[in-house]
Amino acid sequence: MNPRNESLLVIEKLARGELSMKSRLGYVTLLLVSSAMTVGLVSLWVTETSLPLRTHLAFGAMSVIGVSWAALATWALTTRRILLARDRVIAGWMSVAFTALFLAGALAAVFVSVKPAAFGAAGAGAIMFAAALRVLSEAKRRFAELAARRAALED
Repeated sequence: MNPRNESLLVIEKLARGELSMKSRLGYVTLLLVSSAMTVGLVSLWVTETSLPLRTHLAFGAMSVIGVSWAALATWALTTRRILLARDRVIAGWMSVAFTALFLAGALAAVFVSVKPAAFGAAGAGAIMFAAALRVLSEAKRRFAELAARRAALED
């Protein structure tokens, strides 16, 4: 087989892997769940006018998080080029940022209220933050691997 044809087959395989039905279904699910969660949260937020400031801040943060996940899913679904795991790196950074925000809030609750539930939330936040860091690390590794493979094929 001609090396050029072999390179084209590898590129086609990469394209099929990045745009697989499983990935698309995952992003459609993410879009639907994040949109539904955000609509429900915002409707609750708008109808409850007498909430304390910290609750307004929490609802605002959760709304931004929901819109961010919906935007990522929309971008991934509408992109017409090979993503090369770039979507996974972005999702990894988002998960690190959002779990760090959750962990900071849980730690603030620990220092303010010293209740068992606050310690549980901080522990869960620490576990989620560690998992998010691992996801980001794997995504960056996969992106570097695919970028190197692409560069080798372009040479």
